[in-house]
Amino acid sequence: MSPEGKKLLNIIILGFGFMFMFTAFQTCGNIEQTVIKSFNSTEFHGSGYTSMAIIYGVFSASNLIAPSVVAVIGPQLSMFFSGLLYSLYIAMFIYPYTWSFYTASVLVGIAAAVLWTAQGNVLTINSTDSTIGRNSGIFWALLQFSLFFGNLYIYCAWHGHVHITDKDRRTVFISLTVISLVGCFLFFLLRKPDSECSSSAEATEPLLQEEPCNNTATSSGCSHLCSQALDAFVKACKLFITREMLLLGVSIGYTGLELTFYSGVYGTCIGAMMRFGQDAKSLIGISGICIGVGEILGGSVFGILNKRIGFGRNPIVLLGLVTHIIAFYLIFLNIASDAPLAPEEGTDLEAFITPSVGVALFCSFLLGLGDSCFNTQLLSIIGFMFHDNSAPAFAVFKFIQSIMAALAFYYSNYLLLHWQLLILVVVGFLGTITFFKVEHMASSSRRQSDYDSI
Repeated sequence: MSPEGKKLLNIIILGFGFMFMFTAFQTCGNIEQTVIKSFNSTEFHGSGYTSMAIIYGVFSASNLIAPSVVAVIGPQLSMFFSGLLYSLYIAMFIYPYTWSFYTASVLVGIAAAVLWTAQGNVLTINSTDSTIGRNSGIFWALLQFSLFFGNLYIYCAWHGHVHITDKDRRTVFISLTVISLVGCFLFFLLRKPDSECSSSAEATEPLLQEEPCNNTATSSGCSHLCSQALDAFVKACKLFITREMLLLGVSIGYTGLELTFYSGVYGTCIGAMMRFGQDAKSLIGISGICIGVGEILGGSVFGILNKRIGFGRNPIVLLGLVTHIIAFYLIFLNIASDAPLAPEEGTDLEAFITPSVGVALFCSFLLGLGDSCFNTQLLSIIGFMFHDNSAPAFAVFKFIQSIMAALAFYYSNYLLLHWQLLILVVVGFLGTITFFKVEHMASSSRRQSDYDSI
């Protein structure tokens, strides 16, 4: 296989690994608040929103050490062990206890930082300036198939259920745990890409380090590993205060806020709308599928076909903002303001129009499409501008995103829907403006390096 073909295969394997893992985890996050409300136990007192706030809070803090972990054990093992902790979190719902729920939340927050830093590292070392846009789109599209498959399963399993029984819960979460574990083991299929200085390397050599030409790591002992870890940490801190990253931080922060909204809050809102009928719970699954369709469409069109359509990043990010604003306005009209805070019985209130299932699902599609517009372009611009420091750069990316997601999950316990939508609109607008500024900087660099704009 040619070096370029091997790199593309690694990207596809990476995408499938994440697809399996997040078929389980994103489905879990989408339904957990609804599931928790239906527990037939007085011993469990957890909150899905609080759990997600803990996950993303720990996630943000752990991004400071994640580059060091990836530097020491390599991206492949980093993703595998992180995936095991994701599977542990999902399995906890089979027999849930409050202490295990929040303990697993902390552990998966640490795992998430390492996982996504390693993912950015693998994406970058298997890409060039001319393929980073294509590879970002391929990865994003495969990842977002997780929303389709996981939520389709939820729809089929819960169709017609007004209340989620213990048996329903256990069946779903056992299945999701197995699916997550399959994704973990797929990471062992990743192989080190060929490079100019290692063209004779064996084709089956595992992908363990970012620098394939460095043969001294195994012989320089613990002092070298410690130095490597410290160097990764220092690079992450320095990158965080660069002008480009500070500007991108607003855009990245917005993706954290809207991640919280589409992956947790909006599904809960739909499930709480009594006026959607007895199938409101199963509509959570259909909503997730519609989000997935939007994500896959965006990842495909703006990533895989980027060379054919020849657009720059700015129009795609602007499209993302417009689709989100349309979605937020329709949600404001269609969903009752107290839906995020409603009890298991749901809310009987109306918003400004008669609640429509069709409008709610169309908004789900728009949320997914807009999210893919922002994320594919952020992955692309970070991979281009920080190619030589990919692991620290993606750690900073996830640090900012996760701390904003944690903040959003926290205020979702208290704020009515219209206030949450207002926050999203304001931050989304500011994030688009700052992205335009960084894209202008990237365009200047691109003219000097023959970079093909995505």
